[in-house]
Amino acid sequence: MSDTLPLVHELSPTPDPAELFQRLAARPHPIFFDSALRHATLGRYSYLAVDPFEFVQLSVTDNDALSVVSGKLQPNVHAPRVPNLPPFQGGAAGMLSYDLNRQLERIAPPRIDEFALPALAVGLYDLVIAWDHRTNQAWIISHGFPERELSARRRRAEQRLHDMLRWLDEPPRLPARQSTPPLDVSQLAPQFAVDRGLAGLTSNLSAESYLQAVTRAIEYIHAGDIFQVNLAQRLLYPAHDDPVQLYMRLRARNPATFAAYFDLGEVQLCSASPERFVQVDDGLVETRPIKGTRRRVTMPEADLYVGDELRQSEKDRAENVMIVDLLRNDLSRVCEPRSVRVTQLCQLETYQFVQHLVSAVEGRLQPGLTALDLLRASFPGGSITGAPKVRAMEIIAELEPTARGAYCGSLFWHGFDGSLDSSILIRTISASRGWWQAPVGGGIVAQSEPRREYEETWHKAEGLLRALR
Repeated sequence: MSDTLPLVHELSPTPDPAELFQRLAARPHPIFFDSALRHATLGRYSYLAVDPFEFVQLSVTDNDALSVVSGKLQPNVHAPRVPNLPPFQGGAAGMLSYDLNRQLERIAPPRIDEFALPALAVGLYDLVIAWDHRTNQAWIISHGFPERELSARRRRAEQRLHDMLRWLDEPPRLPARQSTPPLDVSQLAPQFAVDRGLAGLTSNLSAESYLQAVTRAIEYIHAGDIFQVNLAQRLLYPAHDDPVQLYMRLRARNPATFAAYFDLGEVQLCSASPERFVQVDDGLVETRPIKGTRRRVTMPEADLYVGDELRQSEKDRAENVMIVDLLRNDLSRVCEPRSVRVTQLCQLETYQFVQHLVSAVEGRLQPGLTALDLLRASFPGGSITGAPKVRAMEIIAELEPTARGAYCGSLFWHGFDGSLDSSILIRTISASRGWWQAPVGGGIVAQSEPRREYEETWHKAEGLLRALR
């Protein structure tokens, strides 16, 4: 294909990503990969894409969703990366729900699934705005797909670039939402009021029920079924404004390196995730599991003490190392022999409301395998399932009363050049059917104390609750 494609237009002066997001939020299926918390490497880039030329939603009962995505990309649309620009320059982007696990393993369906989110929702985006926060630059990148013939593709790329420039001159407006009837309380799973300073907030588990679930999980550990399992409670709150406004509050009050917004149509995802799932860049793979959490405190000296206590916690380090071993095994299924290595182990990272222990595992893809092969081998992320993964997912299906939906799934982009980056959907609110879902959970190991595990879920919820207000 000609060197003149894709078309690249630098925006000057460099616009604010959040401002452009609000200008484009009413366009079809906006997806905003938002480094709301700047970081030299993890938070260097942001991306905003709208109006995909194709949009696919699949349920768990549809055939092999990941193969559908692969078929849409190869060999139909492919383009090399333009040097010296941010990595995502157009391609497939969207959501893999946690419940996609049932296509990859034999896991029982959830007992209750009132919201019935799709297992996969992906757009093919030929038009992207990309920011490099290190250099303070931004570009519009236009490929002209799905046209294949060169002159037709160039004409479409030019038209799409002009469309984007015109849209950026229009004032911000909220989307005209589809009038899907809200779910009545009687249609929901049993809910339990929780007293956390937010009237109307409920959970799908009472405090006592969560403690019982943790106790049962510990029994499974002592019986030798598992080493670790992640258990979550789902918080629900009645929606009271547009998800775009909700996301703007979330990114302001709980900024994160892997923050994101995605509009599926009837569902909107607002995420303040701090966790990378998997990344592929020129064949090099990285995953960054989070395990180990402490609530931040306002006094700097006390906050440092809390961080030191987390670093020295045998329980939290063991929890993290178990998941590192699981991910080394997942990556070994698709990476070259002896290329998988741990490059960071239990390093302390600090966020707005919590501190975490974060590790990193790298590898190199085997020749002939793709980023989608990596997703198939490693989804869902081990840090939000447990170890061994399949048995942990079976126990999650037994102990959690409702479907996880987007929570603990992934938001990802897959470039036309074959590169990929993805987050794990924790600290995430799903807006659907008149309700905001905000699940929160944590890893259970043999040393877990049920009451402390329950309170840890509320530490993780703090930034979400501030956004709900």
